[in-house]
Amino acid sequence: MNSFWKNYGSTLLLLAGLIIGGLLGVVLGEDAVVLRPIGNLFLNLIFVLVVPLVFFSVAQSIVVLRAGGMVKKVLGWTVGVFLFMSLVSGFFSYGLMSIWNPFTAIAGQGGDVTLSGGFLDEEVKIGDALVGAFTVNDFPLLLSRENLLPLIVFALLFGLAVAILGAKVPTVEKLVNEGGAVIMKMMELLMKVAPIGIGCYFADTIGELGGQIVGNYLEIFLVVCAACAVSYFVFNSLYALYCHIPLGKFWKEMIPPSVTAIGTCSSAACMPVNMAAARNLGVDSSIADGVIPLGTNLHKDGSVITSVAKVLFALYFFGITPTGVGAAALVVLLSILQSAVVGAIPVGGMTGELLICAVLGVDPSFAATLMIIGTICDIPATLLNATGNLVASTLVQRLAGK
Repeated sequence: MNSFWKNYGSTLLLLAGLIIGGLLGVVLGEDAVVLRPIGNLFLNLIFVLVVPLVFFSVAQSIVVLRAGGMVKKVLGWTVGVFLFMSLVSGFFSYGLMSIWNPFTAIAGQGGDVTLSGGFLDEEVKIGDALVGAFTVNDFPLLLSRENLLPLIVFALLFGLAVAILGAKVPTVEKLVNEGGAVIMKMMELLMKVAPIGIGCYFADTIGELGGQIVGNYLEIFLVVCAACAVSYFVFNSLYALYCHIPLGKFWKEMIPPSVTAIGTCSSAACMPVNMAAARNLGVDSSIADGVIPLGTNLHKDGSVITSVAKVLFALYFFGITPTGVGAAALVVLLSILQSAVVGAIPVGGMTGELLICAVLGVDPSFAATLMIIGTICDIPATLLNATGNLVASTLVQRLAGK
């Protein structure tokens, strides 16, 4: 019982907060606005941690590469495999959700908005949109949650420089590692009151929009589960066949990390069993020991699928219907970025959701609404996140010629 509560306690409490908040919203109606200050108080506390959390988590992920001693050839294949698998999951889930579309019922509930200067603005050239999305023209502008993409670019460069200099900058490397640990602990402490904060926010949302939106969340959960199931069974089997691994042997070794992922709801907890399973599948230790820990931080196919649902939810909610290749590319690209910056805290925290709000140009408080999708889809997403890193190690082994 203690083990069950340790693994699922935070998620169950957050779900309880959402359920109670939803019921209060239905019962109180517009009077649920009295709970808004509590929800906003929690959101503001989260907001002030977002910038340092993104900086330290991204920079620390790059520094880990040098500590892992991964050779350039293997690192190149690793990044390529991560990106390829994420693109496959992203475009497949986008296509599935375009056919099985649970978002039309909430279209325009947030009012019509124009994403001026963004990728969906037809009057803006793609070059100008890229410059505006990924860069700012002054350093202080990086210290704003509205410029998370430029902050990620800066953190990548910073982490790369620290990784290259290595032993020459031990103090800076220590600062990155220990600073990241401190910020993560602060976020963990703050997430202990998340059931109250998110519950109050959700009550206010339901009171304002009505209880119909609850049914929409259930349908979103079902389509996310369907996308994860296809990725888990079909795509993983195809990857195994490409690596010349017998399916019987492959799925036998997939059982331990799958059970661990469902039992702990943590990708990090799956690293030891993933490494053992990778070796049983013939993956070289130097590859498994580098690819799997790195993938735990950066490669999350389940989170990509969930993020596609979040982005589509936001677009439809604010009256925007994504059409064409450009819109699909925006949704998938933003979903991959969101999955990469998600913190290793209960149900991923709100970092990724704030990134979506920043890129789409909507009110940051809407991140709490998107976080509900991440909460209810946490288990199928974690299953795909964790096992995807085992599969990635076999692909890297095959491509690197080991």
